Amino acid sequence: MKKKLTDNISLKIMSVVAAVLVWLIVVNVDNPTRTTSYVISNVELTNQAYIENQVCLPDKDQETIRVYITGDRKTLSRISASNIRAYADMQQAVDLERTPVMVPITVVCDGISPNNIEVVPKNYAVHLEDKKTQEFVIGVSSGDSRPGKGYEIGTLTCNPEKIKITGPESLINKIDNVTATISNIEGKTENVSQETSLVIYDKNGEVLTDAEMSYLNVPRVIVTARLWKVRSNIQIDAEEYTGEPAEGYQVESVVTVPDVISVAGSDEALQNLADTELNRISIPAEFVDITGADSDYETKVNIAELLPDGLKLPSGASEDVWIRVKILPLGSHAYEYQTQDIEVENLEEGLQVVFGTDRIELRIKETEEAEEILAEPWIRVSVNLEGKEEGSYELPVDVELPEGYELVEPVTAEVQISVISSVAENSEE
Repeated sequence: MKKKLTDNISLKIMSVVAAVLVWLIVVNVDNPTRTTSYVISNVELTNQAYIENQVCLPDKDQETIRVYITGDRKTLSRISASNIRAYADMQQAVDLERTPVMVPITVVCDGISPNNIEVVPKNYAVHLEDKKTQEFVIGVSSGDSRPGKGYEIGTLTCNPEKIKITGPESLINKIDNVTATISNIEGKTENVSQETSLVIYDKNGEVLTDAEMSYLNVPRVIVTARLWKVRSNIQIDAEEYTGEPAEGYQVESVVTVPDVISVAGSDEALQNLADTELNRISIPAEFVDITGADSDYETKVNIAELLPDGLKLPSGASEDVWIRVKILPLGSHAYEYQTQDIEVENLEEGLQVVFGTDRIELRIKETEEAEEILAEPWIRVSVNLEGKEEGSYELPVDVELPEGYELVEPVTAEVQISVISSVAENSEE
């Protein structure tokens, strides 16, 4: 008769429990001594002041430092590499004239006798390098942090503005620039100050590592962001220019693109702009020289360079302002004509046309005694779409003028021709 696994189950469970208890008793009574190894990554150099005007740098070929601790199982089970501290006393250096200098390593671990600790290798290899002190101007940044709506960062200042950094000569020579970043201005509408750490970049544009920074005496600094209000609809005034156009020509008008801008400024600067300049930024005449011009003159000006002290352009705004001086023959004038009034001729059935702009410019010259104002029905403007299919075109514009007037230069218009879409037909499909 077969025995079932569940026969005498209570007796079997008691047997397993008893076996475990016996094993625990044996293990705890028999607490063997053994040796465990640990890898140490940091060695603290002590008494570095013993070496005047020099700095100790770890040798890049330093062997991996292993610590061997002998003890019973219970003791060793409570020890990890973080419990072990390694020191290298520069006063115990073997030979300071040797390269690298070998410094004896001392290892301590709470609860472990020095006689039960062994370190391999027994010496820490270091290089001695001359100290160097150099002064750096601190660059200031706001990173990706932005103030609240209607405000811009007016000025960023750092206290102190420059610092002296002392460290190993090779490391000091690697430094390209020092930067402090203020990060707590997001959404703010009042001035902000923040104490922050410095970030140091090498000549490759890379940030110094924590290990490299540990050899430098770099203080913390205070960065202050002064926030300025933004004012819009500031007029651009470019009415002044130098020189005269070619003989037989005249200046019709001067326009700028854009014609208004926004600026950010301190309260004092914005008030002064309103009081003395009537919210206008004037472009000096010397920036627009039309001497001898017989056609339109266009130039680009960096408006940021012309703003009064205490004003700046909002972030992301273009610094460029284009100035266009319209120069026409004497007796000519420029007229703007609405494209919606242009007559469309010979448009094929089933097609529709849209003009690319809302107006075109007609430059017209008086040849004889003429009316002072040109208007409907004296001017007829049309565009011929004969043979034109769906697509985009730049086509000549026909302009019929009354007697005594002539067109100074040809006119074109951009048109987009498309098929008329029937909603009813589409729905049936």
